[in-house]
Parts: sequence; C-alpha cells; structure tokens
Amino acid sequence: MFERILIANRGEIALRIIRAARELGCETVCVFSEADRNGPWLEQADQAICIGPGPSAESYLRIDRIISAAETSHADAIHPGYGFLAENAPFAEVCRDCNIEFIGPSPEAMALLGDKISCKRMAREAGTPIFPGSEEAIEDPDEALQVAREIGFPVIVKAAAGGGGRGMRIARNNDDLVEGLASAAQEAAAAFGNGAVYVEKFLEHARHVEVQCLGDKHGNAVHLYNRDCTSQRRHQKLIEEAPAPGVDPEIRDRVCESAAAMLRNARYSGAATVEFLMDRDQHFYMLEVNTRVQVEHPVTEAVTGVDIVKESIRVAAGAPLSVEQHDIELRGHAIECRVNAEDPDRGFMPQPGLVEQFAIPGGMGVRVDTHVRAGYRIPPNYDSMIGKLIVHAGDRTEAIARMDSAIGEFQIGPIKTTLPLHKRLIAAAPFVEHDFDIHWVERLLEDAAPVAAD
Repeated sequence: MFERILIANRGEIALRIIRAARELGCETVCVFSEADRNGPWLEQADQAICIGPGPSAESYLRIDRIISAAETSHADAIHPGYGFLAENAPFAEVCRDCNIEFIGPSPEAMALLGDKISCKRMAREAGTPIFPGSEEAIEDPDEALQVAREIGFPVIVKAAAGGGGRGMRIARNNDDLVEGLASAAQEAAAAFGNGAVYVEKFLEHARHVEVQCLGDKHGNAVHLYNRDCTSQRRHQKLIEEAPAPGVDPEIRDRVCESAAAMLRNARYSGAATVEFLMDRDQHFYMLEVNTRVQVEHPVTEAVTGVDIVKESIRVAAGAPLSVEQHDIELRGHAIECRVNAEDPDRGFMPQPGLVEQFAIPGGMGVRVDTHVRAGYRIPPNYDSMIGKLIVHAGDRTEAIARMDSAIGEFQIGPIKTTLPLHKRLIAAAPFVEHDFDIHWVERLLEDAAPVAAD
C-alpha cells in the first residue's frame, strides 16, 4: 500500500479521498490554490501545499506544480479525483515518468477509451452495443451525408474528445448536417484542442443509463450494475439513482457484462463508467467511457456495498480486486441530488459568497458528501457544486420519500442552491413514474417560466 497520496483536487472529492486513504493507512497531501487557502478539507490532510493563484489554469491544471509538490512531499501516488486533470493522459504519463503512481488507468488505456472513435472500436470488439454511424472521424461533408443516408435522420455530430455537450450538433436534414459538421469541429478544436468529429444516429426520447466498472492490473474487471442519470439540464446531471429503474434485468445484466468485458480487453485498472443512451424499447447504445471516479459514485456504493474510492487506491497499489462478479449484489435503491450553489430562478446563476447557515440532514440511509460548513466562503473560481445529498432505502418509492424529507432538513443560507428545484423534480410525475428522457427537466422548466407581458 502507498505511504503517502497527493490529492490533485479540491472540495468534497478531496475530502472523500482523504477519508478513504486514512482508512487504508495512507497519509495525504492536498495541493490548493490561493482561492482555497481556507478550504475546510485542508485541515483533514496531513500536509497542504499551495500551487498557485485561484484560476485553475494557474493552479489545479499546472502539471509541473503538482509534480513538484508530490516530489517535495515524497508522495508515492497521486489521486486526480474528477475534473481538472483526471482524464488527462499526458498527466498520467508524466506521473509514470516521475515514478509516481497515478491512481487511475494507464495513459494508454485512458487515451484509447477517452477518444470516442477508438472507444467505439473497442466496444464493437467486446460486443458492447454502439450507435450506428461513422467508424472514423469525418471531415468531408459528402461522406457525412452518405452516412446519414445509410442510417437515416436525425443524426448527431459529436466531438471525438471531451464532453459536456460541447462539439455536438443535431441534424435533421442535409443542410443541418453540413452546417453542424463545420461548427461542431470548430467548437471541439477550441474546447478540447482536437477538432475531430464523427456522425451517429440520434435518439429522440433517450434515457441516460451508465454502468459502473472496476478493473485491476491483473486483468480482472467487474461491473457494479447501472445508474440512471436522465435528470439533467443542458447535459449537466442533476439527479442520479441506482439501479436504473424499470430496466429489464436480463437486458441490464447483458449490457453490464459487455461493459466489463470492454474494460477487460483494454487492460483497464481503476474506476470507469461506460455511459449509454437507452431508447423506449430498452435498446442500449454506448456514448462514451469516463476513465475516472464519477460524481455519482455514492449511489452505486450504497446499493452494492463496494467502496469505489478505496478499491481504486488498492488496485493502483497493485492489489487484485477484492470482489468478484458473483460477490456483487444489488440492495435497495439510492438517489443522489447534486447540491449546486446556483439560483434556478435566475438562469442557474452561480452563487459564490459566505455561507452563514449550514445544517445537514441525518437519519437512517442519509449521506451528505460536502466540504462546506457555516463560515465557509464559496470562491467564484470553480464549479458551483458544493455537495451531494444521497439517500438509500429498501425500494425506489421509499428512497424518493426519504430524499424529500432530507431536502426539507437541509438548511443553507443566505446563498441560493438547487435544493428547492430538486424537491420539485423528485415529486414530478415523469420522475416518480420514471417515464422520462434527457430533456424532461428542460421541458418542465420551460413550462414553469413566466410569460412576458405584451
């Protein structure tokens, strides 16, 4: 096991990693920016090192400063958390060159699965269901039109790298496709430094369902069943739950097993999530693979009893997975609400500032992952997520009721958060009946928007 782990991240995920490392007997070092100098999570680390000013480009994205901090503190491993450098293959390669273990996949596996085109090729070999569409990047509009004629409109142009909805264009006819091909490539090049795009079939009423997997350095890989992340706004997840409700168990198991086989073929080590879209007939199509631990990992931990963060650290240190596929069983249902410091009534405007009041809910089956406390000042420099509220219960109906109660107990002020919106969403008929698609939240918000006076 590692003696000392450097955490190249901040906030609640840094605190989550500190707790896992402590249970494994590892010391921790946190790097931080000037904006995070008073971050409460730093108090829990064994050592904290400032690596630059508030902007992430000058601190959390500075590979040279992070490596310097690791060498200075004699850390033998680096955990990237999620975001920032978590899916940066060159960073993983620099860690390896400096004899520092990167807690995650190898640079080769990360590059292979992080690129959507090579990832589709791997999926096809493993029998993982994929969208019909182009097998390679497309630059020629005539080639894109030929693909669209073969698979039928609507289609979607997607960036080979990155995510978050950037470099994506839906096309319902020839003109849309020609225009979308150029604009998506331009946006992808600006956002990810890679302008490669491809074309695939677009689903009109899709759910977002993903499969959590774990692999080790001994060629083993298992799945931890699936999650539903359909409740989202502009491709940003709001609510996640496990397992995905209403999915036929035979279909679920087949898709989950194919996802694990895909990672096994890639010789993948660490946590990974294979994301899918599912149509109304429960046909699955792979979107991408996230080569890191995800924000929503707690719901999977709740229903399987597997500590994903600890398992990732153990396998990075060379241990085999502590669980085999037959050991993993589903128990009950879990729901997570991302608590963002945003005002939904003002276009989800970020709400940095002083948190004067902060009281978290409790009770059976309630978990809060957060770095915030009363007196903490939320900086304006980073993502607005300040915590995650997770509940676990015997079934989905009970989990929804437990979440409703927990939201009612959660007190944060005077800043605005997304908690009131979450309370609305979990009571809405599409959510309760899991009769929804990835645009249902946006439709609900549009229907509730005030009508301007003539």
